[in-house]
Amino acid sequence: MRDEIFSRTSLIARPAAEVFAWHERSGAFERLCPPWERIEVLSRTGGIRDGGRVTLRMKAGPAWIRWEVGHCDYVAGLQFRDVQLQGPFARWEHLHRIDPAGADACTLTDEIHYRLRGGAAGIFFGRNFVRRKLAGLFAYRHAVTRLDLEERSAGPPLCIAVTGTGGLVGRALVPFLQTQGHTVRRLMRRKPAAEDGFFWNPGTGELAAPALEGADAVVHLAGANLAEGRWTAARKAEILRSRVEGTRTLVTALAKTSDRPRVLVSMSATGFYGDRGDEVLEEGSSMGRGFLSDVCAAWEREAQAAGALGVRTVCLRAGVVLTPAGGALARLLPVFRAGLGGRLGSGRQWMGWITIDDLLGVIGRALGDERLRGPVNAVAPGAVRNDEFSRTLALVLHRPAWWPVPEPLLRVAFGEMAREALLAGALVRPTRLAEAGHAFRWPELGGALRYMLGKTPGA
Repeated sequence: MRDEIFSRTSLIARPAAEVFAWHERSGAFERLCPPWERIEVLSRTGGIRDGGRVTLRMKAGPAWIRWEVGHCDYVAGLQFRDVQLQGPFARWEHLHRIDPAGADACTLTDEIHYRLRGGAAGIFFGRNFVRRKLAGLFAYRHAVTRLDLEERSAGPPLCIAVTGTGGLVGRALVPFLQTQGHTVRRLMRRKPAAEDGFFWNPGTGELAAPALEGADAVVHLAGANLAEGRWTAARKAEILRSRVEGTRTLVTALAKTSDRPRVLVSMSATGFYGDRGDEVLEEGSSMGRGFLSDVCAAWEREAQAAGALGVRTVCLRAGVVLTPAGGALARLLPVFRAGLGGRLGSGRQWMGWITIDDLLGVIGRALGDERLRGPVNAVAPGAVRNDEFSRTLALVLHRPAWWPVPEPLLRVAFGEMAREALLAGALVRPTRLAEAGHAFRWPELGGALRYMLGKTPGA
């Protein structure tokens, strides 16, 4: 029985040596995993050189599949190959090849020879499905590789301490920074198992002494999940405490550090502005009213205290972070895929949103751009109302959006959180990023959703 062959080639405006080095760095595999797939790395040894191995488990419907591949045919600066040792295919060989296309460009080629299990029946039922999956997967992988490399900062590699590395943004940020050539120190609330981990406990003010010493930058993401349960009095206290205490612990440690970082990038949120209707909001706009506004203001006050230490401080007011790997979009997808999606309440409330990849790019920009200080709105320029968001998501999924969720039902189900997080709206503009010349990868919602959900196999 003959092998099936899948191949994709893309031109990247970076030298071949730089593109190959990107693939050799820690974090490259995680960076290339599409966010709509459930993939976990169980073990990894030897990198991409001959003899290296990676063992994964992947979610396929209700079941988990174990997949082990070995690396071979490594040629420095040119190619390496993955061969399935155990997994879902009867045969799988994947060649990664990078060929120069002049001094400042190269072509990236992925060529896969595979054979399906199940003989003729397996080919009949699985052939088109597998080819569609591969087309979507490698359209995404090539886009990530090209954009990450072509947008890479020309600055020197940095040593960056990061909190909240187990959260939605942190899990994506660490491999992004690593493939950009930076060294990451993870600040963790449990005993670190990895060499790059440092213990901290913001509740008690503990932080391992070497964690910040000699680091070039700190990215502070840690904070209790806003959407994890109803906002009882105890839960609201925990949400506020986790942000205030964590940020205060960092700033206190910075004050005691002799060779301290030059920049602190601290997360905040557009919840700072509250429910403002159709008012256009920029970084100089006043804070709103409500629990989220108070939390964001307190969070930012603690972070800005680092400015007195000579540390450039950036507070990123992020909108709804879109990724199928978690957060709001992941919760909406099952409902919309079932054809039961629709607007929330009136649907007139504005939504400031940003894709996970664009948020990573904004963090990277904040780390290196001295012009960015104080509050910075981390939202895409294409803000939409909730009704338009719902219709666009349904269109991308080829589903109807006929089932609005009435406001009274939301209030019963979510209490105060419904009023402030689901029914409130703010028309936020990324003014300071625009003034700095920052370009978003995905400024328009439809394109962003198609990219993140693997709906652009020909892109």
